[in-house]
Order: sequence, then C-alpha cells, then structure tokens
Amino acid sequence: MSSSTVALAAPTEAAVSVWRLRLRRFRRHRAGVAALVVLLLLVLFVLAAFPIEHVMGIDPDATDLLSRYEPPSAQHWLGTDEAGRDELVRLMVGGQISLLVGLLATVAGGVIGLLIGVCSGYFGGKLDSVLMRFTDGVITLPLLPLLIVLGALDLTKLGFSPDFAHSGAAGFWRIVIIIAIVDWTGIARIVRAATLAVKEHDYVRAARASGANAWYVMGSHVLPNVATPIIVAFTLTVGRVILFESVLSFLGFGVVPPTPSWGNMLNNAQELVTTAPALAVYPGLLIFITVIAVNFLGDGLQHAFDPRSER
Repeated sequence: MSSSTVALAAPTEAAVSVWRLRLRRFRRHRAGVAALVVLLLLVLFVLAAFPIEHVMGIDPDATDLLSRYEPPSAQHWLGTDEAGRDELVRLMVGGQISLLVGLLATVAGGVIGLLIGVCSGYFGGKLDSVLMRFTDGVITLPLLPLLIVLGALDLTKLGFSPDFAHSGAAGFWRIVIIIAIVDWTGIARIVRAATLAVKEHDYVRAARASGANAWYVMGSHVLPNVATPIIVAFTLTVGRVILFESVLSFLGFGVVPPTPSWGNMLNNAQELVTTAPALAVYPGLLIFITVIAVNFLGDGLQHAFDPRSER
C-alpha cells in the first residue's frame, strides 16, 4: 500500500471510529434511545393513514352529521368527531401536517440561522456587529404575539386568490414561513460561538494562508467542525416549532380546517371537553408525547456528541 493510500485511509478510519464512539454514547443514554423509538413509532403511526384510508375507504374530511360522537367501533376505531369524521384517520393526517411543519420550518429557519451565524463568526468586525444586533433585535420581539399577528395577515391583500388564501395549503405554508423567519436566532448564536472557536485553529489558518476562498473555507473546514452543536440545536428546535404550530392552530391562525392538524383538532374540541373529552385528549396527548420525545432525543444527541459525557 502506497503512502498516499495510507494517508487517505487514516482520516476515514478515524472518522468511522468517532461515529462509533458517538453511537455508543447515545445507546448509553436510555431516555434518548427511548425517545428515538417513540418518534419512529409516531412516524409509522401517521404514515399508516395512507393504507387505512385506502383499505377502509375513509375520507378524513368527509362529514356525516348522522354519525356524530360515535363511540369506538370496528368501522371507527377511535370513534367520530363533532362532524362525524373518523377520529383515528384525522389524527394520523393531522400528525403528518404537524410533523412536516416542524421539520420544514426548522430546516428553513436553521438555514437562515446557519448562514447568519457562520458569516458573523468567520468575518467578524462590523459585519459581526450588524448581524448580532439584528439577531438581538429579533430575540427581543415577543414571539407568540408576533406569530399571531403575522398569522392573521389577509393573503388576498398580498395578491393571492381567495381560493388559495382560505385553503389548507395556504395555512400550511404560511405557518412554515412565519416560524422560519422568526425562529432562527438561537441557531445563529450557537453557530457564531462555535465558528469563533474553530476559525482560530491551525488548519483553518493554513487554508486561508493558501489563498482559499472564504466560502470554501467555511464550507469545507468550519461547518463540518461545528456540526455537533448544529445537530443538537436543530433537534431541540423541532419540538419547539411543533408546539408553536399547535398553539397557532389552536388559536385559529395556523392550518385552516377542514385540513387537520393536532392544533386545530384541539381547537375544535375545546368546547366539547365535558361532552366528548376524548376528542381533546387524543391530539393533546400526541402533542405532549412528540414534544417530550424530541427534547429527550436532543438530550441524547448532546450526550453522544459531547466528549465530556465520558466523564
């Protein structure tokens, strides 16, 4: 084996051993492993809506006023809601919406925070001051009232057709965009702090001294070495975003019915707590389980990626 082959193989083997070490740490974190199992089960649960709709011929949006508040049966495993719709299938479809909002809004907001954080930390100087003061300004905004105000915007006045403005798709994308543009500050500050530490390392200085482009240095040398806090921050953000979506939908500013989400299902059931409490318990319990599981998964990932966890 030539010396060049050995030089290429050594970093690869080292990277594999590091990931094996992280996997071993994660498996020792019982709460994180249990949370991962719970989240996988939740994903399977919401995806099961497709075969159940096809096999049982259930339309989650079809109303049947003669079948309102039916108890669990062979046809409707969790009964029916206030409009005679199958509760189980609507929970599954609503879970798809809520989880997808959490993932898309986290990724979109994370990209914004990632770009601002890495540019602020790497370039420093006046750009760092401007970006961080802008970030501080966004942090000081009262988040929930701001989300409510933005969620109440009339899309028809922005040039969208009335049919689209009042559709479930408009509510979905509106809430994703709104959360993404205001919930990136935490990731930006974490990435900036990690970039400030990494950019002083010898390999980053050597890359700059060799004349490498700043964007190349950030993409090839900085970001891969700040991946640990980024992964943990993204994971913890997902749970918060799902909670935001649930709150906004509960208040009537999120996903528009009849498109279900766990938040608007909880909103629809708030007046039925005494007559049909199960309609409020089911979506509320799923929101609670999802947020708790995501946060425990974030703790497990932090334990796995932090070398100090060995001690």
